[in-house]
Amino acid sequence: MRKVPAPPPRRGEERRSWLSGAPPPRWVRVLPPVLVGVICAATLVSDDRLDIGFLLGAIPPLAVLSYGPLVTALLCGAVIALLTVPAFQLDRPGDADLLTVVFVSVLSVFVSFVRSRRDAQLDLERTVAEAAQRAVAPPLPERVGAVRCAGLYRAAQHGTLVGGDFFDVRDGPFGVRAVMGDVQGHGLSAVSTVASLLGAFREAVLDQPELASVAGRLDRRLLVDSAGTRHAELFATAALLEFSADALRVRVVVCGNPPPFLLRGARATELEVPPWTPLGLGLADAGAIDACTVALRPGDRLFLASDGVVEARDDSGAFYPLADRLTGLLAEEDADPATLPERVWADLVRFCPDVEDDVTMLVLVPSPP
Repeated sequence: MRKVPAPPPRRGEERRSWLSGAPPPRWVRVLPPVLVGVICAATLVSDDRLDIGFLLGAIPPLAVLSYGPLVTALLCGAVIALLTVPAFQLDRPGDADLLTVVFVSVLSVFVSFVRSRRDAQLDLERTVAEAAQRAVAPPLPERVGAVRCAGLYRAAQHGTLVGGDFFDVRDGPFGVRAVMGDVQGHGLSAVSTVASLLGAFREAVLDQPELASVAGRLDRRLLVDSAGTRHAELFATAALLEFSADALRVRVVVCGNPPPFLLRGARATELEVPPWTPLGLGLADAGAIDACTVALRPGDRLFLASDGVVEARDDSGAFYPLADRLTGLLAEEDADPATLPERVWADLVRFCPDVEDDVTMLVLVPSPP
């Protein structure tokens, strides 16, 4: 299965603009030298003295936005030279005006130096933060054992890669197992809980022979994490799946999470899975949790979505009709499972432009070698 390209960002979560720390657009960078050139050309061509010297006062502040201290100093020097060269006759500034321009130029060079140092530090911190977040939730592989995978994750907090949702697919001695969940809260405050749960899941995949026992391990992990903090009340919803070795059967456990959808042909059917309490309440007794076993046919797919998808509402307050939209998307000519999360996301933001919760989608396609 080919990798899914990054989906277009939703409104309010565009790529960083130049007003938010990204490099300025090209037109901002070329504006100072272009302005210098236009003023020089206009004054040299005109027979009369042009009162346009005031435009030169905008060049030092504009240079600060785009250039480092060296280039800013060169542009500021050009401005001072243009004001003092008699051939240009730009307003013939007095001593006070010239000193003002010199002061603004020196101040602009200093501000450019400070901005350059700060931008370098912010870039370093952003790189470290992205590396740490990707270590918590690494990219989903295209295939895990006999299961092909495609996923999509959109954190609610702007500028972050990880929020309160999580998913993972791992191969172990008891088959391929997948988890999707949503912890209490979202954004960076929930990252530590997500990291703890994912670590517990990856260990349980190797140790626990029963899928219900994996849910019990996650439940205990949350209880231990919240034991040392008064009124912590950590909890999480989750859906866990376990594929047989031949990928013809899947066992499903749902703990407060929306049930998976079985995609068969052009029809999307929500699996009837006995629900269980969310994780972290101390109720996940492995012997009491019911696991639903579903027989799979060639071409079947499983679609999982977080509550950020099923609970999204439009302006009228109506919930996003995931089952109906899945059926419509499956009927399209381009029914590649790898692109399904991206197409659902595009449809979701049309239905509800202001999605305020973490959004996670996962498509699992049984595909024995």
